[in-house]
Order: sequence, then structure tokens, then C-alpha cells
Amino acid sequence: MANQGQSKNRGLDGLTAAARNAGAAQKGLPPVHLWNPPFCGDLDIRIASDGTWFYMGTPIGRPALVRLFSTILKREGDKHFLVTPVEKVGIRVDDAPFMAVEMQTEGEGNHRVLSFRTNVDDWVRCDAAHGLRFEQAADGGLTPYLHVRSDLWAKVTRALYYDLVDMGEERMVDGQPMFGVESADEFFAMADAEQVRAAL
Repeated sequence: MANQGQSKNRGLDGLTAAARNAGAAQKGLPPVHLWNPPFCGDLDIRIASDGTWFYMGTPIGRPALVRLFSTILKREGDKHFLVTPVEKVGIRVDDAPFMAVEMQTEGEGNHRVLSFRTNVDDWVRCDAAHGLRFEQAADGGLTPYLHVRSDLWAKVTRALYYDLVDMGEERMVDGQPMFGVESADEFFAMADAEQVRAAL
């Protein structure tokens, strides 16, 4: 068992070193969409529904390491991977890989622009390329998600969801009255307006 643990630790250390090397020459995020290395199996890394990263069941307590791994995250279909130019390893994601934990608002009404900070300190401007979607939650409410990049999403915290509801409004969308929120000249519908009115 010790040898197996040591092998896994070397795998994590090797991935960390490769991720650092891959990002060293980049000003922005590494171009993971251009990398197609061989699949090297799954690594025991899990991103919980609250955005916490675990390695072998233990939370990764170093924010810099979580940030580093987040830059080499890639989604293919329903699966998530950490990718470097030389290897690709599978990881588990319980819900969305990121959390939107802070929101800033600029302007009002049709000129409003919302920006969200993720749990790895990326700021994402909510617009046509980085939209909001709302899914039915188990408790009957809605769970909002923000598109971060390349089919990677951030779950918006419950507190921020209530802020979105507070600034929401009704609009006609394809002939249907919808309740939603505007950002950067885009209207993101949450739910049927009549259902929202009935729930209030």
C-alpha cells in the first residue's frame, strides 16, 4: 500500500511540475484546447459541489495549487480532465468545477453589466459569451450557473442567486412572459414569469 501511495504522490507531483512548466510561458491561461496528449488514467482528485478540491479524500489546502490545477482543467463530454502537453488524467467533478462567490454590478437597467469572481479568483464578465443558465434544484428552487470558458461552468452561490432575483424583471421571450436578469445587453431568463408570481 505504501508503494501505491508513493506512486500516486509522484503522479501528483509530476502533474504539478508539468502544469507549472506549461503555464510558465503563458501570459494568460494555457491553451489546453490545443493539447491532445495520451490519456494516463484517472487521478484521485475530486471537486465537491461546494468547489472544494480533494486529493485522495483530503482537501487540498493550498489555494495556489488549486488555482494552478484550475488553469489546466478541460471538459470533454461529461468528463473532466487535467491536461498538460504530455499527459491527460481524469478527475471527478460532483457538480460544476467552479463556484461564483462574488458579484459586481456596473450600470443600471439596459446598461447593467454583471461580473463574477470565482473561487479561484478569476473574474468573468456576464455577457453573450459567458451567459447564465438556471436549472431546477432538488428543493424546487433554481440553481444558477455561469459559463466560465470552454464548457466549464461555475455554480453561483445561493446568496448571489437571491441578489439576481432582487434585480430581476419580466420580459417577453418568444411570446412568453419570462422572469430574468439583464447583463451586457443580454437577457438571461430564469423561469416562467407566471410561476414566479405564483411563488411570491
